[in-house]
Amino acid sequence: MTSTSAIKRHQHPCFNAAVKGQFGRVHLPVAPKCNIKCNYCNRKYDCVNESRPGVTSNILTPGQALVYMRRVLELEPRISVAGIAGPGDPFANPAETMETMRLIRRQFPGMILCVATNGLALAPYVDELADIEVSHVTVTINAVEPGIGARIYGWVRDGKVAYRGLEAATLLLARQLEAIRRLKKHGIIVKVNTIVVPGINDGHVFAIAKKMRELGVDLLNCMAMFPNADTPFAGVREPSEAELKEVRKEAEQFLPQMRHCTRCRADAVGLLTDDRTEELRGCLADCARLPPRPEEYRPYVAVATLEGLLVNQHLGEARRLQIWGQEKDQYTLIEERNAPEPGGGVQRWLRMASLLHDCRAVLVSGIGETPFAILKESGIKPVEMHGFIFSGLDALFGYAPLLALKARRQPCGTNNGCPGAGGGCQ
Repeated sequence: MTSTSAIKRHQHPCFNAAVKGQFGRVHLPVAPKCNIKCNYCNRKYDCVNESRPGVTSNILTPGQALVYMRRVLELEPRISVAGIAGPGDPFANPAETMETMRLIRRQFPGMILCVATNGLALAPYVDELADIEVSHVTVTINAVEPGIGARIYGWVRDGKVAYRGLEAATLLLARQLEAIRRLKKHGIIVKVNTIVVPGINDGHVFAIAKKMRELGVDLLNCMAMFPNADTPFAGVREPSEAELKEVRKEAEQFLPQMRHCTRCRADAVGLLTDDRTEELRGCLADCARLPPRPEEYRPYVAVATLEGLLVNQHLGEARRLQIWGQEKDQYTLIEERNAPEPGGGVQRWLRMASLLHDCRAVLVSGIGETPFAILKESGIKPVEMHGFIFSGLDALFGYAPLLALKARRQPCGTNNGCPGAGGGCQ
């Protein structure tokens, strides 16, 4: 990962009002599913005419998001932040969220990474977020008393189990508080969004601010609820500017207030003072029509090799994999990555697929049926061959035929009785 010193954390326009006219953000809409039902939220998120959180005109895969990021930066170089804010919850879509964050970090090492979440499923990913150097996290917390939360949330789904009422609100709050504690242990900047709902929690924001200060939260954003059709709160009025001003004044006794929020869409792009979401909607749509895993999303090739010259290791016996790329007319050894530890059966190969998320292929002298199928399904082409690494790279980058290099395919374990259960070659 990049050095933290390369990430200019103060250039986040949502967390630092002083730079809102200098630096911008792009929201990557890769997280369509949600794990809670807020009574003010309408899950019809594909409208181009609405400007509110949770709305996007298209959904992207991680690979498409990387291509979109590149194109956005060409058109708007003032972007300093790449964020995921839905249209559902990032951690109801953890694979897509984490893969997107890893891709952006690798390709744009100085970019500020940011996620906005309800916090229900956040805690298990905090260590990984810190490792990727996600520096800013926003958690929406609308109550610190379950009795109030029970009036705001229709249900909370943890895995396959749905909870309602006090049980749902109690679970959500516990998860939110634990996640914030973990975030602050890693020094991650935390903003809390509170949706102010008249008659429900408008008299409770003071208590939220007090509790958030105890946890070390950095900023509080009191947002007016926007009534949405076909929701339980459709008939609840939006709080007035005067009411919101008073709420913020009370909460400011405990935490700094964000007063320049524009209630961004999940596909927002541009400066807060110069939003270009509508202008770049065509670019977003073009990227959404790309293959789910575009070639430029996977620029590298992984190699199982003993000495760095020949392809001469079975995938199951490789403890490290070399990662090769192409720069102009030359092949470059990008890095070496430690392979997942033997054991765990199918999970080992799923971890391998995640490890090679940016590789279009893996060159090996042999591979079992299970990892072959899992890698292929993940968009990584397993190639069995004998010979020089550069010969394999020539074939994969289109300079030579691959057929002459391929090894004869045999079932894994033909000669040694290996069960192919992820335990490594015997």
